Amino acid sequence: MSAADARATLVETRSTRVCDTGLELACGRRLDAVTVAYECYGRLNEKRDNAILVCHALSGGAHAAGWHDGAAKPGWWDAMIGPGKAFDTDRYFVVSSNVLGSCYGTTGPASVDPATGRPFGSRFPVVTIGDMVNVQRALVESLGIRRLRAVAGGSMGGMQALAWAVWQPEAVQSVIALATSPRHSPQQIAFNEIARRAVMSDPHWRGGDYYDGEPPRSGLALARMLGHVTYLSDRGMERKFGRRLRTGGLQYGFGREFEVEGYLDHQGQSFVDRFDANSLLYLTRAIDYFDLVPARGTLADAFSGGEADLLLLTFSSDWLYPPYHLERVAEAACAAGRRVSYHEIPSDDGHDAFLREHEAQAPVIRAFLGAGDRHQPWRRPSPESSLSCAK
Repeated sequence: MSAADARATLVETRSTRVCDTGLELACGRRLDAVTVAYECYGRLNEKRDNAILVCHALSGGAHAAGWHDGAAKPGWWDAMIGPGKAFDTDRYFVVSSNVLGSCYGTTGPASVDPATGRPFGSRFPVVTIGDMVNVQRALVESLGIRRLRAVAGGSMGGMQALAWAVWQPEAVQSVIALATSPRHSPQQIAFNEIARRAVMSDPHWRGGDYYDGEPPRSGLALARMLGHVTYLSDRGMERKFGRRLRTGGLQYGFGREFEVEGYLDHQGQSFVDRFDANSLLYLTRAIDYFDLVPARGTLADAFSGGEADLLLLTFSSDWLYPPYHLERVAEAACAAGRRVSYHEIPSDDGHDAFLREHEAQAPVIRAFLGAGDRHQPWRRPSPESSLSCAK
């Protein structure tokens, strides 16, 4: 990108207070108000009906597109958001906000507790995906938006998108969910628990009250290393690393000898410089608690109360959220009378494919937003399928 192009796409993260009368949380506790960090791209039209909310994954934030002044790279979904891109900012007004409980400007465990004047730490209330969505709705309403053209996101962001379809059905026209699940499996919960234990077993965690001293860097780095393994795939790791050594030969010790070991170490160390350990605990717990299935009912029952169309994108090598998770959503939503389009995209990039396979997913998203192929009959998909159902 040229210097002129970069200047043309400079963006700033804004913040605002919402829920000034208080936010009742699913856990039974209450926050008096919430500060939300967000960014906007494109223009809201006169009818205020062209807004799309983009939801980020676990370690993401409000900066989804464009460039911050002096930054080395653009927002995390810049390849998808902008003029002529999948989320075309010549047509749509795109909003991206940081979720409740995170550490990039929205109220979370690192925020100052008004009652004590100190960071909340582990005194911050446990939050859920539903709580995050309630804050997002308060934000978009503060922007003068009553009904979203679409809500889109991958991984944890995809959970938020599905939650909008089920828990805020009157406020969204369509939902785009990528590489996600309607509920966590025991395996996924197990990975998150190991990550949390890594953080909490670091002596610097200090019960979550580490903000006046050394943070639990080692524990957080280890948690990130574990997480990154689940984001990749066997074929992708073979292609990228193989069994290549970082040195000329075997050292017969326990240092980082293989290229993949060096890669994981880099991912862990870079993560501790930009993310809060307590936020990792809170967000992974929110993901584990997420479950669209009603206490008494089925997944189809969950989708029976709204009309939002759904686009569901999965990736063939994603073993964190295998394609069958969203196949179940497609079947349930179709049974409930929703219009659904399901696509499984071949990829060796594992769970991270939703952040990488831009050329494959962009035309599908563009077609869906323009009505595309949503009116073909649904049937159980086979690999590399692109199938839909309609009312």
